[in-house]
Amino acid sequence: MKNALLFVAVFALFVGTGFVQSWNTALAIFNMGLISAILALGVNLQWGYAGLFNIGIMGFVALGGLASVIVTMPPTTEAWEAGGGRMIAALAVGAATVLGAILSRQRLPRGWARTLAMLGIIVAGFLIYRSLFDPARDAIEAVNPAGTGYLGGLGLPALVAWPVGAALAAGAAWIVGKTALGLRSDYLAIATLGIAEIIVAVLKNEDWLSRGVKNVVGLPRPVPYEIELQNTPAFVAQAQSWGADPVALSAIAVKLAYMGIFAGILITLIGLAQMALNSPWGRMMRAIRDNEVAAGAMGKNVKGRHLQIFILGSAICGLAGAMMTTLDSQFTPASYQPLRFTFLVWVMVIVGGSGNNLGSVLGGFLIWWLWVQVEPLGAGLMQVLTFPLPDGSALKDHLLGSVQHMRLLTMGLVLLLVLRFSPRGLIPEK
Repeated sequence: MKNALLFVAVFALFVGTGFVQSWNTALAIFNMGLISAILALGVNLQWGYAGLFNIGIMGFVALGGLASVIVTMPPTTEAWEAGGGRMIAALAVGAATVLGAILSRQRLPRGWARTLAMLGIIVAGFLIYRSLFDPARDAIEAVNPAGTGYLGGLGLPALVAWPVGAALAAGAAWIVGKTALGLRSDYLAIATLGIAEIIVAVLKNEDWLSRGVKNVVGLPRPVPYEIELQNTPAFVAQAQSWGADPVALSAIAVKLAYMGIFAGILITLIGLAQMALNSPWGRMMRAIRDNEVAAGAMGKNVKGRHLQIFILGSAICGLAGAMMTTLDSQFTPASYQPLRFTFLVWVMVIVGGSGNNLGSVLGGFLIWWLWVQVEPLGAGLMQVLTFPLPDGSALKDHLLGSVQHMRLLTMGLVLLLVLRFSPRGLIPEK
């Protein structure tokens, strides 16, 4: 009953937003709340199930967004003709260089011969890679840089990009996990943060891949654009028969369509996560989380299971990243900030209840609503508090100009209150 009341209270916030502000605003916040809940669910798999402290969430979210660009955008034919083949060859040489260095390290006996062989492979591969990559990159980025300047994508439906985003994040998680999961929790956190920053830096600077900071806009959607509905006579006639504005109704209709898709994905993931949690696999993961030494003594492959759960959680984050990019209809690498995609998601998991899937989902909705609404509510509060002060007062101007900082203050306050009065979260793990 307590858990049900908590969900009712949180959803009442969204309903109240619809009545007080607008249903368009309420649905926009709710859709991002659905994506936030999926992100929190992915982090909860890693932390709540296995105790893995991953603060590189934004890297996997960014890879999901990149998948939306690569899969859905139409290919830039001129860019492919100018340097697409050489770029593919360069990437193949780079991959072969890394693979050759790994194989030489594994198969050659220790000594100077192995060291020289690895060094020779890396140096020769790097030189060949740069000789192919640099002219291909310049040729691609020179093709209409204001409009395209990149290779484009495959032109496939948007829904195909979402599982591809999950797969891309899972592949990156496998590489990260193979190199970093042997570290202690604090070193693992630093390693994942550094790798996430590297991923975002690559996306910002490699224009040939996704236009870098120039951004990619107009991404295809699984639902119509609002302007398409407004230009549909049947939709306009239906809106007029209801006495509604076609422009406002088109925005609400699109958001409702997104809500149905996102809610279906979230419910499916919750069901799968609950089945996994209650299975022998889930009990084994919790046993490893609680005591790695004891689990290892019982014959469990601790590092292998850590890698497994790390890949699963990162795949869910990549899925959420692809969904978010499709919802925004644009890919903006500069927006992948640790404050939003790391700190905020961790607050969702901690406040909701780590180790409990429903708790993480509740935290995702609650914290996202607060993140969006605290600033306008704080502005109203400051207007009331500063009303007695004269216009032009330095204190009044300072308080009214610092309203945006209410977000951070509120997040910290909520986190402190929950940790004080409900240390295991609003819906604790059973």
